[in-house]
Amino acid sequence: MSDAADELSPYGAPDLEQLTALVFELASQLHVERIRRLALEVALEGSGALPPGAAQGLAGDARLAARGSAELDQAMSGIIRVLTEGADPRNPLRAQSRADA
Repeated sequence: MSDAADELSPYGAPDLEQLTALVFELASQLHVERIRRLALEVALEGSGALPPGAAQGLAGDARLAARGSAELDQAMSGIIRVLTEGADPRNPLRAQSRADA
């Protein structure tokens, strides 16, 4: 990154190892969240508590948006830790995120 970009970021320029860790952390979080969502949809639809396709209709719900925003803040906190964590490979963030989940 350029010096100007370094000045804009309070974390400095991430190195390749940090960016790689960030990509894998994001992919891991995405996979876990996707599986959880699908499991809930299947369970709710299977029990008859939720008509098929009803989950998509809740996309504009204010309570859902508020909870989603809070969950996003928590996820972003973990992502920022990837960029700021130490270089000690004995203490990876991925172990922390599994313990927090």
